[in-house]
Amino acid sequence: MSHQTLQLRQMTQPPTDARDWLALDHQLCFALYAASLAMTKAYKPLLAPLGLTYPQYLAMLVLWEGDGISVSQLGERLTLDSGTLTPLLKRLAALGLLQRRRDPQDERRVLLRLSAAGLALKAQALAVPQTIACATACDLQQISTLTAQLKALRHQLGAALIPPPAGSGSPSPSL
Repeated sequence: MSHQTLQLRQMTQPPTDARDWLALDHQLCFALYAASLAMTKAYKPLLAPLGLTYPQYLAMLVLWEGDGISVSQLGERLTLDSGTLTPLLKRLAALGLLQRRRDPQDERRVLLRLSAAGLALKAQALAVPQTIACATACDLQQISTLTAQLKALRHQLGAALIPPPAGSGSPSPSL
């Protein structure tokens, strides 16, 4: 058995001693963090010809799904606040990919509209998801399952951040 196979088997076996949970290889947060870094790194050379960064690409994906949304709707989809979105959207506007306009019915809202260049960029981006799928070495079912599991995890973590009502008692975590 190779060293790498043995190491993978050890990482997939739950620790028997509570102190072993402190090992880096047993940390879900680190596995997600490292996978996120690897994913972003894989996207970088694919997005460079499009002139987009990874966060800009995510914003464009949402806008390609439905043009004419507000900044707050985009923020909800990307789980980003307006302080993070504003510079990103200003850069996309400077690139000529979208326009930002105040909503005539509610001046507090800023609406986003793709320009012709922003719409045309979608055709150039079509190969990106397929290339990433190939890089993962996962089939479409595996990608779909993993995506669903990560969405469920994100939802569960979000729900866990809400404090329980007073007097209800909090459930104890089980490992």
